Amino acid sequence: MSSTRTSWDAPDGGGRSSGRRFAIWCAGLALAGVSVVVGCRAVDTDGITPVPQLLAFLPWLLAPTGTALALALLARWWTGLVWGVAVLGLLAWYVEPYGKVDEPGGPPVAELRVLTSNVEFGRATDALITAVRREKPDLVFVQECDYSCDAALKRELDYPHRQAVRAAGSSGSVILSRFPLKGTAGVRGTMGMPGAVAEVRGHAVRLQLAHPMPPLPGQIDLWRRELGALRDFAAGPVAPVILAGDFNASQDHAAFRHILDTGLRDAARLSGRFRTPSWPSRTTPFLGAQLDHVLVSPDFSASGARFLALADTDHRALVVNVALH
Repeated sequence: MSSTRTSWDAPDGGGRSSGRRFAIWCAGLALAGVSVVVGCRAVDTDGITPVPQLLAFLPWLLAPTGTALALALLARWWTGLVWGVAVLGLLAWYVEPYGKVDEPGGPPVAELRVLTSNVEFGRATDALITAVRREKPDLVFVQECDYSCDAALKRELDYPHRQAVRAAGSSGSVILSRFPLKGTAGVRGTMGMPGAVAEVRGHAVRLQLAHPMPPLPGQIDLWRRELGALRDFAAGPVAPVILAGDFNASQDHAAFRHILDTGLRDAARLSGRFRTPSWPSRTTPFLGAQLDHVLVSPDFSASGARFLALADTDHRALVVNVALH
C-alpha cells in the first residue's frame, strides 16, 4: 500500500524536515509578534515600544499574518493554523471603524470648511498657502508652523482672526479663522496647542488644535499624557467642538479612542474616508496611517473630506466640510 507524502515529509536525510521546522519557526515568530500587538488592542492598552508604533499600521499586519498562515498550512502545523485563523479574525474585527456615526438632529444653522496641515518645521508653508487659496477654508489649523511660517501666513493670507503659539521648529502652531475668535488657554503640551472660541453665525464653537508628541521610544508616557490632556478638553463643557490637527495617533491607539469615547466623531469617517492614510506622505495612499484628524461634536455633520498632498512635508493635509446643526 502506498502513502502520499508532501515534500516536507520525504525522508531525504533531514533536509526537508529541517525546512518544515524552519517554516514553523518563521510562522510562530510572525504570529507571536502580531499576537502581542493585537492583544494590546483587545485589552485597550497601547503597551510599550514597539507596540504603539506597530498599532499605527495595524491593518497592514494582515500581511505577515497571511504569510504565517500559508507557512503553517504548507508545514501542516495545525496548531499554528488555528492560531493564525484566530489572529486573522481579530485583525479583521479591529480594522472596522470605531466610534459613533449617528447624524445630528435639526436643520443646519452654519456651514464651514476646515483644513488641517502639519507643515513639517514650516517647510511646506508655500504649498499650504497655495492649498488654502484654492480650497478657501473658513478655519485653518497649522502645526509645526515656525516663526517664518507664521510671518508668511500673516503676509500672504487674508484671515482677520488668529490664535497662535509662536515658537521655533515644531513647537509653533496657529489657528486661522474667518470668524471672530476669543482666545483660550489651549492645551498644554511640549509643542504648541492653541485654543479659541469662535463665533460662528451667532453660535459659540470651541476650537482646539491638536499636536501631541509622537510615540517615540522612551517618550510613550509623554505621548499618552498629552493625548490624555486632549481627552480632558474634549470631555469639558457641553458646546459645539472642533478638535483638529496631527494627533500622532490613529483609531488603533487606546489613547486616541479615549478621545472618541467622549462623544467626538471623526469627520473623515463621517465623510466615507475612513482609514485613508495621511502619514508618511511618501508612501500614501498605499501605505501609512491616518494620524491627521478633524474631530467634531455630535452637533456637526461632515462631508467631502479629502487628503491633499503638499510638497515638503511628511503629512498630507485634510480638508472637510462640516455643518453645525
